[in-house]
Amino acid sequence: MLIGLLIILPSCKYFKGGGIFGNKSKSLAMMKVQEDSIRVADSLQKVKDRLAVTENVKPDSENKGDEERPGQKAGNKFNIIVGSFITPEFAKVLMEEYRKKGFDPKIIKPDRSKFELVSIAGYDSFQKAVSRLKQFQDTVQLEAWLYIKK
Repeated sequence: MLIGLLIILPSCKYFKGGGIFGNKSKSLAMMKVQEDSIRVADSLQKVKDRLAVTENVKPDSENKGDEERPGQKAGNKFNIIVGSFITPEFAKVLMEEYRKKGFDPKIIKPDRSKFELVSIAGYDSFQKAVSRLKQFQDTVQLEAWLYIKK
């Protein structure tokens, strides 16, 4: 009788499929694959959202009429700074990176300082500068800061 059971049981579909453990391992593998694909899709969506927000933050000079336009006129007292460098070449590299992103960066050389500041926008109004700085920090670069010319 034992020999008969040993011959019959291995031919059973339940045992051939791995029984309880075989199905669970396949299910776990499928769940892992689904989690990975969800994670990839989520990270792609985050990148798309960030790019969309970055597009909205770019300084737009058209369609503003008489409103204050971000720019780097000599009279702009409040400037959003994205980098500060002693080495001029580093400042130029960062300036080109932001130019490729659609900004109009300028290099500012403060009096009595050996640093060169890379500014992406300048404003005459403190409130407007702080508002744009917060928006810029939230969407593009957290470490951006405001430089006030005296």
